[in-house]
Amino acid sequence: MPVVLSFVGPSNSGKTTLLTNLIPELKRRGHRVAAAKHSMGDLDLDQPGKDSWRLARAGSDAVVVSGPERVALVKKVERDPALEEILAMVGDGYDLVLIEGFKRSKVPKIEVHRKGQGDLVCPPEELLAVVTDEPLDVPVPQFSAGQAEALADLIEDRFLASAGGGRKRGSHPV
Repeated sequence: MPVVLSFVGPSNSGKTTLLTNLIPELKRRGHRVAAAKHSMGDLDLDQPGKDSWRLARAGSDAVVVSGPERVALVKKVERDPALEEILAMVGDGYDLVLIEGFKRSKVPKIEVHRKGQGDLVCPPEELLAVVTDEPLDVPVPQFSAGQAEALADLIEDRFLASAGGGRKRGSHPV
């Protein structure tokens, strides 16, 4: 069972940028990582004119595009899927699943906060850490956006070293 961490914060706070810096660091350390993003708006992944777009426009309720290295499923849903449903779609085979969003979930959260964006979106007792550009008076570790290595250390020390699914810090594949 993978470790699931949610990265939360206001829109444009830097969540995706943080994840695009953190994922390569975790991969470099030998961890298998999956990522999922929760969107508040409608998803439009297809490019107009492409076959998958044409199939969806024709009325298909689900379109699967598969190739030798990737598979994508786009399907209509009646409601916003719960985090547990998203995790079931991702499946096993990963050490970590990094979720962008789902601030109301019960999984550990790392909040991304920028000066001038108001208060934290989650109570400090729900947070594992805060990535911020200003010092905050909260009882959790704080990192700057450029500290992907230190954040990876926290994640490994807190979840992966004792879980048996990941490698301990310093035990990188050759």
